[in-house]
Amino acid sequence: MYYSRIKLLSVVAVCLLGALLCVPNFVRKPALNIPWPQIHLGLDLRGGSYLLLQVDLDSLTHDRLQSLSDNMRQALISANLGYRNISIDQKGASLSFQPRDPSEKDRDVKVVEGLPRLVPNEFAVTSRGDGTIVLALSPDATRARAHDAVSQAIEIVRRRIDATGAVDPQITRQGEDRIVVELPGISDPERIKALLGTTARMTFRLVDEMPPGTAVAPPGDTMLPLADHPDQTLAVRDHIDVDGADLTNAGATTDEQTGGWAVSFSLNSIGTRAFGDVTQANVGRRFAIVLDNKVIEAPVIRSAITGGNGIITGNFDAHQATDLGLLLRAGALPVPLSVVEERSIGPSLGADSIRAGAMSLAVGFGLVIVFMALFYGLFGWYANVALFANLVLMLAILSLFGATLTLPGMAGMLLTLGMAVDANILIIERIREELKRGRTPLAAMQAGFERATSTVLDSNATAFLAHVMLFVFGTGPVRGFALTITIGIATTLFSTLFLSRMLMVRWYALTRPSTLPV
Repeated sequence: MYYSRIKLLSVVAVCLLGALLCVPNFVRKPALNIPWPQIHLGLDLRGGSYLLLQVDLDSLTHDRLQSLSDNMRQALISANLGYRNISIDQKGASLSFQPRDPSEKDRDVKVVEGLPRLVPNEFAVTSRGDGTIVLALSPDATRARAHDAVSQAIEIVRRRIDATGAVDPQITRQGEDRIVVELPGISDPERIKALLGTTARMTFRLVDEMPPGTAVAPPGDTMLPLADHPDQTLAVRDHIDVDGADLTNAGATTDEQTGGWAVSFSLNSIGTRAFGDVTQANVGRRFAIVLDNKVIEAPVIRSAITGGNGIITGNFDAHQATDLGLLLRAGALPVPLSVVEERSIGPSLGADSIRAGAMSLAVGFGLVIVFMALFYGLFGWYANVALFANLVLMLAILSLFGATLTLPGMAGMLLTLGMAVDANILIIERIREELKRGRTPLAAMQAGFERATSTVLDSNATAFLAHVMLFVFGTGPVRGFALTITIGIATTLFSTLFLSRMLMVRWYALTRPSTLPV
């Protein structure tokens, strides 16, 4: 029943700090450069766009088989071994070939077995009775790579959206191959869709000059269209000499020769070394810059380029150059994405939701105050003060961490207020019971606080654990609901066990009543 001055000041300081952190939610930010933490409104309150993206996992298998085919060719040639009839089976997730000479079969198998694997046991190599050698991808390894690819795609999607300046986007996985993107405040997501629908994989590959009119590329090459002239194609090698994954920076700039817009880029040490080696060994040949299987440029190599910096010219305008630089900086998507569902929520609907949520919160809060005042008198009013402080502290913590408030979150706040009242009712009812047993007011308060505290802690601890699990394993609205409840439990314990108790104790110390108003 004793509150030291330090303890009393600490409780008051926490309440004042909570009130201060709530201010940015109701006052416009001043021109001063000071922190201004606010609660962000979710898609259902603020309005915005909802996108459901589908990950093309089949292309992941195709690209890996294509890469293994290219690596296999290079390895066999390096070992002075030949091959015939290389073919890729997309459905069977395998590729096969026949040795140049049946006597070389064992050596071919050994070379193919030595190809680098991205994950353990990624593929198995077998030989058929007719001499055909088959490399088959493991289903388990394919699933593991697909899971990693979706996780990587989510991270790259997040980077691309953050670079556009979108405020508090929500990006989550749905199922095995889908990604949900919620963009509060963005009612026209066309630019976002364009950014997310672009794989943005840039590679540098040598061009094999073919006679005019050639439509079929030789083995190891692919006919790719020009970005500016889709009806024209070039025979580009499948082997990637420099990968865009080695880019360290990219951005819009201007071409000094033409004055038009261009994109400058820089490579890391690995990319710089590879770029220097390939340009030094192929002076006079064309070097294609390929973006998503379209040739942006195919300049002739005049001399070795060893600086690791370059510039991509083309018919870019400022917007296209900026977006391409953004895509290259964020990194290439490991798999293509397509929009399978799109919804837009207008700001007027969001405003209606806010009004409805605020009305329900105000009505619920008012009814609780009236109930406590009528049934528990002065101690009920002290519980109401603690309840108001509880609401302020909840808003303060949500503001401090820049949390996103949704309609389920507002429902969680209302439920928290009811749970907070339960804790105060337990304490007051316990005090009533002790008075009926003939205890003095001081002894009744002491026993009431001590015996009800354990019950309050136990009930809130179990609720806390349950809602933590909801937050960890839930998604979307469930997580928003669980977050506010979890924060509310912490603020409830503070407001009940410290603030309301302090108010009751200070009142008793000042008045020394003969009876308690409960």
